Amino acid sequence: MPVFERPPLESLTPARERWTPLYLEHGRLEVDDSSVKWIGADRTVFRIPVATLSTVLLGPGTTATQAAMKACGESNTPVCWVGDEGLRFYCLGDSPTHNSDNARRQAKTWAVKRHREAVARAMFSRRFPGVDVSDKSIGELRTMEGLRVKGLYAELGARHGVTWKGRRYDPNNWDVSDNVNKAVSAANAALYALTLAVIWSMGFLPQLGFVHSSGPLALVYDFADLYKPETSLPAAFQAVAIKADAGNREVLTLLKLRIEEVGVMRRLPKDLKALIS
Repeated sequence: MPVFERPPLESLTPARERWTPLYLEHGRLEVDDSSVKWIGADRTVFRIPVATLSTVLLGPGTTATQAAMKACGESNTPVCWVGDEGLRFYCLGDSPTHNSDNARRQAKTWAVKRHREAVARAMFSRRFPGVDVSDKSIGELRTMEGLRVKGLYAELGARHGVTWKGRRYDPNNWDVSDNVNKAVSAANAALYALTLAVIWSMGFLPQLGFVHSSGPLALVYDFADLYKPETSLPAAFQAVAIKADAGNREVLTLLKLRIEEVGVMRRLPKDLKALIS
């Protein structure tokens, strides 16, 4: 029986130093010769250093052995089940962290209204550098944020020569969106998956948000929004500027480059600890 030797806890790579996610589809994930191996339907075979990945994204047509999932869990590597090329998020494996300090700290902060609002204001201050947000209500700040994002879309459209007619996205009717809206949705979905993996791997609770207040991924949206102007949004507009009918693969390729250039994997763990305190 193939055996994956559990690495010592102190030797595991922290989230801030891990690689970007690995997306896999149409193949099998298993353990062989004491390592995790991918066997693709196209006969591609390679070993995966799971302990150095931020997350493993399993797309359509994938199967995974119990031994492979055990190896990911013992390496503190989250596994997400997603749709075609990471566009939809379905579920996430159990938290791989061995420490609940961050979850307790987050829950304690969230439970007290003034502390919860203080964290929300700290997040808004990141969005509006140089603006005093202390005298504004959370509702007013959300309105300001909506206007800021609308302006950002228009600015990116002008910069890349892409016609922007407004945000149109219906998860139940993909065809109502134009190409740039589809690109934005694809890039955002991938950024959410990465953000969720980091949040989960550090033991935070994705359901307890501070700016967003509902849904199972409220904290994911809180933090992903901090990075969208540097990552998913410019990647989407750039992809459509290069190729009008750019598909998910072109968008995600540019997104990966943006994530690496701005150091999201290095900054996100620090921001999580700094803001939720």
